[in-house]
Amino acid sequence: MDVKQVMVVGAGQMGSGIAQVCAMAGYEVFLHDLKQEYVDRGLATISKNLARQVEKGKLTEEEKAGILNRITPSLDLQNASNVDLVIEAVVENMEVKTKLFAQLDEIAPPHAILATNTSSLPITEIAAATKRPEKVIGMHFMNPVPVMKLVEIIRGLATAEEVYQTIEDMTHKLNKVPVEVNDFPGFISNRILMPMINEAIYALYEGVATKEAIDEVMKLGMNHPMGPLTLADFIGLDTCLYIMETLHEGFGDDKYRPCPLLRKYVKAGWLGRKTGKGFYTYE
Repeated sequence: MDVKQVMVVGAGQMGSGIAQVCAMAGYEVFLHDLKQEYVDRGLATISKNLARQVEKGKLTEEEKAGILNRITPSLDLQNASNVDLVIEAVVENMEVKTKLFAQLDEIAPPHAILATNTSSLPITEIAAATKRPEKVIGMHFMNPVPVMKLVEIIRGLATAEEVYQTIEDMTHKLNKVPVEVNDFPGFISNRILMPMINEAIYALYEGVATKEAIDEVMKLGMNHPMGPLTLADFIGLDTCLYIMETLHEGFGDDKYRPCPLLRKYVKAGWLGRKTGKGFYTYE
């Protein structure tokens, strides 16, 4: 199957990044969200990213203009009736996603693939909200999307081989590296990453070391580009908590129990970079 037209649903940090890499690879893209201000903010982020590429000499002004011309803002989900692929990048909440996929199933043409950028939720359950479970697949990009090479591709129970192959081929065209993963809570990336972050939060909670010391040990000792507490602030502590809860519920194993300090920070509204305060304070 040939993908030409793409709709990205959700114009936030992940969605705008996905729309950017799709447009850079030559795809026509609808960037959809609920409000004009969200779409505008997403387009502004893309424009800023591309301007940086022009400054570095990696893109010309003409190429930048061409990429932006391939992105059409959308506030009407009916635009999905014209696309070959929808990539959903909305809030990490099963109820929201299943409701959206049921709507997309009604609107998108019968041949269209419905992909989700979920970082931890079961693809099979999302697919069950549609009448085309064989055309539903996980396409989990890493943040920041324009920079990070990995895309986890997750088959649901019913995902067709042709659908998997189409998404794998497209991932190569996006200049990304596809990795096939089966449908288990957290897939691979978050099943390994989130318990490590959670354990770092436990070490802070138990007074084993300061936040700076914990991050320094992982950076200098394990060669991580940023420490786990800095990374948690970057991801968003609410997202970290939600993924830990998904793992805990999905496996029923206490090794995935979220640290009480993580819960406390989320309840306080200290969600990391996006709120200006998490484990660290940001201006």
